[in-house]
Amino acid sequence: MAAGNHHPDRAEIGVIGGSGLYALLDDSHDVTVSTPYGAPSDPAVIGTLGDRSVAFIPRHGRDHRHPPHRINYRANLWALRALGVRQVLAPCAVGSLRAELGPGTFVIPDQLVDRTTGRAQTFFDEGACHIPFADPYCPVGRATAIGAAIRLGVRPVDGGAMVVVEGPRFSTRAESRWFAAQGWSLVNMTGHPEAVLAREMALCYTCIALVTDLDAGIGEGSGVTQDEVFELFAQHVDMLRDIVLSAAAALPLERSCPCPSALDGLQPAFTLPE
Repeated sequence: MAAGNHHPDRAEIGVIGGSGLYALLDDSHDVTVSTPYGAPSDPAVIGTLGDRSVAFIPRHGRDHRHPPHRINYRANLWALRALGVRQVLAPCAVGSLRAELGPGTFVIPDQLVDRTTGRAQTFFDEGACHIPFADPYCPVGRATAIGAAIRLGVRPVDGGAMVVVEGPRFSTRAESRWFAAQGWSLVNMTGHPEAVLAREMALCYTCIALVTDLDAGIGEGSGVTQDEVFELFAQHVDMLRDIVLSAAAALPLERSCPCPSALDGLQPAFTLPE
């Protein structure tokens, strides 16, 4: 799809994140997408950002009704690809496993560790399809997000491993200390299977993480609370939104990264939506 020549119900760039972003898109409207996996978290909001078209899906729903372990990740990624999206930005809130990464820090992680249980985490329900996932995030998307943050006066942390837990509870102190002892930097509840499903759709996927708290085994006091996380996120959501929008506008028109060839040599028992 050429920039500036958009079908109203198609998009080049996808954003999966919290509510509020769609209000900044010009001429935005809802588009309902049916998928083989049921309904996405909410209808996609499609709008324009300069000469780029963007589709936004709030992963928890607009009213935050979907807890992390009940999000229909497969439907969300299928819907974005069906709308024409090939590059995805994924802002999220995270806990910090390192004292130097305090609340308000922005991190562009480069690695992911899965500690979830029971989630549908693949489209490959039939056949022997083993997708490469050594580097879970798009290298071009990561560089673009870092550059976007720097242009806005924010120096994000480049790299770090994000461990994704099942939730919806927060970690015990022992779990938090164990995660930190492995050398991991961040803890989150939604980054998996979102990232691997994007790879199975041959999409570029970039995580933009905002630290909202020090995890229970790192900080002092009573541990992490929901109110604390929501309050910190609200304080920094404008900057997070600006970074996402700046990165979306700067993503390259043509993909030169390895992501488009993720399915080369594989024979999945489905046809990718176009």
